[in-house]
Amino acid sequence: MSKLHLVFGGRVKDPQGLDFEDLKAIDFVGLFPDYASAESAWRSSSQRSIDDAEMKYVVVHLHRLLEPEL
Repeated sequence: MSKLHLVFGGRVKDPQGLDFEDLKAIDFVGLFPDYASAESAWRSSSQRSIDDAEMKYVVVHLHRLLEPEL
């Protein structure tokens, strides 16, 4: 199985948390086959919104959710 990574972001209620305000407004950046490309996309998206403390982008390791025993 590929090591899939999902990158997405949106406005959060608290900049230190992951409670997104509006799930319909989530910005899905994309799915990536490796961490390096996911991190690059995350960094690019995060830097575009660097002046907005309530915007947060994250990388989700989907392969860990699909096969947690690995």
